[in-house]
Amino acid sequence: MATKAKEPAEAQAANSGSEGGGLISNDKLRQMYATMLKCRTLEERARVLFKQGKFTGNYYAAVGQEATVVATAVDLRAEDTIGPSHRDFITGFVKGAPLDKMFCHLFARANSPDKGRSSPAHFGYAPLNIITPSSTIAAQLNIATGVALANKMKKNDNIAVAYFGDGSTSLGFWHEALNFAGVHDLPIIFVCQNNLWAESVNLKFQTRVEDLSVKAHSYGFPGITVDGNDVVAVYRVAQEAINRARRGHGPTLIECKTYRWYGHSEIDPAKYRDPEEVEHWKAKDPIANMEKYLTAKKLFTPEWKQEILDSFNSELDAAIETADKSAPPEGVEALDHVYSFEVRDRWLNPKTYSPSY
Repeated sequence: MATKAKEPAEAQAANSGSEGGGLISNDKLRQMYATMLKCRTLEERARVLFKQGKFTGNYYAAVGQEATVVATAVDLRAEDTIGPSHRDFITGFVKGAPLDKMFCHLFARANSPDKGRSSPAHFGYAPLNIITPSSTIAAQLNIATGVALANKMKKNDNIAVAYFGDGSTSLGFWHEALNFAGVHDLPIIFVCQNNLWAESVNLKFQTRVEDLSVKAHSYGFPGITVDGNDVVAVYRVAQEAINRARRGHGPTLIECKTYRWYGHSEIDPAKYRDPEEVEHWKAKDPIANMEKYLTAKKLFTPEWKQEILDSFNSELDAAIETADKSAPPEGVEALDHVYSFEVRDRWLNPKTYSPSY
């Protein structure tokens, strides 16, 4: 059945059953805050680099939605799989992907994980089981569901986590993935980042239901709606879903009600949105709210925040410098991993080509 988590973060932390069945540790609370702060810093830097012309294409920032990713991915194992959407660049960072690899991807360099083929916003990293996002909305759900099926067949306790926006819930890919996962009790968590907007289409023009989590009932597994700007609340819900999946009890749909501060992409001015709506949600900034929460628990100081920023900005500077100095792929490399070397040589040198047989 679908349920809604309504308690504020303070009450949830006090009554927590999230971390190993006990209270969320102070170290975990500080880790989640620091990770959200780093994610915000990373994305704001990426937005500036795009506007400076350091990389082409586009960028889809998730600024304002950090709690949804951090809380659901911070404790995943290397063997677990994530299926990001085009707006989930920061999932790679939370999962542990190297920053230099991430920026080489943005800059479309030959030494990036995808060899410069699918930048930007399509960062995947095989060593950590990060599925490369697809431009086809919601397609990553089918792939992540397939991985979950493989994990079940192998009888291990690895899980998959698939991320998507509210717009995905209106598509056939979404239905197919959730229906299959429900039928086969697969170890997967579906995380809906409901930011009210699918590009420029408001949620009210997509569905009549208030909480998207109720749709899980159609597929025979639990759905829960949670305040997506409350990292503590999301973490508690995510831990329950992860533990449930690892024990072989099947999937969970988590709807995180949140908001993206900027337009659909860096080339979208978001003029279709009411400025008062934007300011309303900025006042619910998950990072600022967590600062207040940590301060009340005597776990936060401005000096500690500055130390995090200084250290992380140095890491970003080094990663960006590496990407900037790395070589772009040669045109011929577009044929690598697609055609055999023999076919490639025939295309490149049709006059001198001599078959090996």
